Amino acid sequence: MPVAQQSPARRRPIRGLAAELRADLVSPRAVPALAAGLTSGLGLLVAQVAFGSFIFSGPLAAYSSQGVGLVLFGNFATCLVVALAGGYRGAIAGLSPALVIVMATIGFSMDAAGHALFVTTVCALVISAVITGACCLLVGRFRLANLVRFIPFPVAGGFVAGIGGAVCLAAMSLMGAKPDWRTLPALLEPSVLWKWSPGVVYGIALYLAMKRWRNPLILPASVALAVGAYHLALDALGISGDAARAAGLLLTSTADGGLWPALLPADLALVEWSALAGQVPHMLTVVLVAFICVVLNVAGLELAADQELDWDREFRVTGVASMISGLGGGTVATIVVPASLRSKLFGAATRLTGVIAALVVGAALFLGDGMLELVPAPLVGGILVFAGLGMLDEGLIRSRRRLPWSEYGIIVLIFVTIIAFGLLEGVGAGMLATLVFFAARLSRVDPVEAHFTGSDRHSNKARPVPDRAILLDEGGRLHGYRLRGYLFFGSVCPLADHLKASLSGASRPQCLLLDFAAVSGFDFSAVNVLCRFLQEAHAAGVRVVLSAASEALSSGLEHNLAAPLYADLPMEPNLDRALERCEEIVIAAWREDADRADARRAALLEHAAGDLDRYLQRQIDFESLIEQLHPWATACRYDSGAALKGPGAPRDGLQLLISGQASGYDGAGARLNQYRPGDMVWPAGTLHERASAVVADEPCRTVHLTPDARIRLEQQEPQLTLKLYRYLLGARKVDDTETEAEPER
Repeated sequence: MPVAQQSPARRRPIRGLAAELRADLVSPRAVPALAAGLTSGLGLLVAQVAFGSFIFSGPLAAYSSQGVGLVLFGNFATCLVVALAGGYRGAIAGLSPALVIVMATIGFSMDAAGHALFVTTVCALVISAVITGACCLLVGRFRLANLVRFIPFPVAGGFVAGIGGAVCLAAMSLMGAKPDWRTLPALLEPSVLWKWSPGVVYGIALYLAMKRWRNPLILPASVALAVGAYHLALDALGISGDAARAAGLLLTSTADGGLWPALLPADLALVEWSALAGQVPHMLTVVLVAFICVVLNVAGLELAADQELDWDREFRVTGVASMISGLGGGTVATIVVPASLRSKLFGAATRLTGVIAALVVGAALFLGDGMLELVPAPLVGGILVFAGLGMLDEGLIRSRRRLPWSEYGIIVLIFVTIIAFGLLEGVGAGMLATLVFFAARLSRVDPVEAHFTGSDRHSNKARPVPDRAILLDEGGRLHGYRLRGYLFFGSVCPLADHLKASLSGASRPQCLLLDFAAVSGFDFSAVNVLCRFLQEAHAAGVRVVLSAASEALSSGLEHNLAAPLYADLPMEPNLDRALERCEEIVIAAWREDADRADARRAALLEHAAGDLDRYLQRQIDFESLIEQLHPWATACRYDSGAALKGPGAPRDGLQLLISGQASGYDGAGARLNQYRPGDMVWPAGTLHERASAVVADEPCRTVHLTPDARIRLEQQEPQLTLKLYRYLLGARKVDDTETEAEPER
């Protein structure tokens, strides 16, 4: 298609977005959007300045202003894209505190110095943002969000709590205190106390005030009051701004006016590529943590706002935002749940809210770095303390009221491991503990949904009276197990032990049936244990029949069993066919027992005498009836596989089977019953009318009584009609009795 023909379609979404923004500007939602956007924007600005100052501290302190600009641009770009393209109207995006710790680790551990250190660190952060964006785009493009959205709650809670604790410790370090159990007394020395105590007091007070009143204006108002009070105190003490900055009481500008761009193309020549390569693990950690943040924040927003979101769309939008941020020289950022939820609470659920918040952050980029020189250094630490306490409350304190001790212990384990060893170690320990806990709980779930014998349940195959008598007497020699759920090493071993115990003793079965229809999956350990049991069953002379085994299970057995044993292993497509196979094994074993053949046959004849007498009388009545119906009925023949009823059947009406055998099937193709000579095949009024098709198992002969012939029979031969109906009612009574005896399948 020519480009000129494509451009209107491409412009259509942009025009629709512009029209939506224009409509919001003249709607009653404009004022709430302005208030919520300004409030959220100011809150983001304060937090992002604090985060940027911490990331670019220590060896990067000489470039803190450029670092703040890097963070602010990433926040501006991400917030704007998410606001315009996200599925939640009023969404606000920003740098998560969880990412701050990992990003700061890159700068602290970079093997470079001077301006090369700054340039290489920025490149690492930019590359991380681009990789994160590309991964999120792939997840959204191929609709893979369902594969990454489910994180165990204890792992998520421990992750949040651990990051919160790490942020609080980082805030103390930023304010000149080194929190360590060996140096705790030194923190109370006056020369150290005055450095960290104002920030900690401010952070705790801000956290308590926000938790008590939950007013979004508290943060920007408290910052304004703190900055004003701090500068008044400096004036009262006679400390000038330059002296305060020299003493570390105020932030120092390290940029020459502008905050962005942090890098120029000429700076790329200073990149230390070997040092950058050494940061690959930390860069991948940024990507991993960003993924976790996206999942947790989207899930949290979905729950808090009571609104279902398109996860694939949110991943695509986050991917685009991160790539734009990275390519523009910024960092990755994600949705901020409290600020986004505030838009709905303010009645400002419009894209305009996020746009205004982004513009507030963007305006700071063009105001230059002069504003940074007014920010007290303890204020930055206080904001970090506030953010860390919020995460500790969410992950460690609130979770205690919602979780049992066993799962809460996983949260505590992750929290302690992150604080003591690091982020990845903590998440890894949490995942390992969760897997062990899950395996222990899953192993206590009984994989046997139902246990039955051949006396409790029988197949739908029509059998002669002697065979039915054998199964009635020997049904206990057939043991069946209907399995369920996911089979793995923890659940299949107790099952295998139980099955092995049944292979010996007086109650040893002749045949074992294992039904896998309700099994959702299995691991290799389950296949290995099953193979060992099949070998022991074969050695004990017990036949095992598998029902509804998947292709994966069949392939696993084929590769782990001896070829002769696998070739002799019966596998049937469903439970009915497996029961039929097991019944044949039991009947054959009864007939092959030569030691007690005479006694068994005598007992069988005595037991089945009544059934045989009724069967013979029924056949006599049937043959007499067919002979009398000859003038009224039409003889029909069916080849094997032909339909007597259902799609492909040549005619409707009452049919009586004279010879052969046919089977009735439901809509899913499962066999419901078999028809023998003397049975009726009728689309309505019979026991097996639920069968949607009746198919000849072998060549069959029937007599067919059409509806017109039946009406004439009723009019001209009432006695014969009465005899026919008596036979049909008698046959139905027999079938009803048999069906009532069948357990539900």
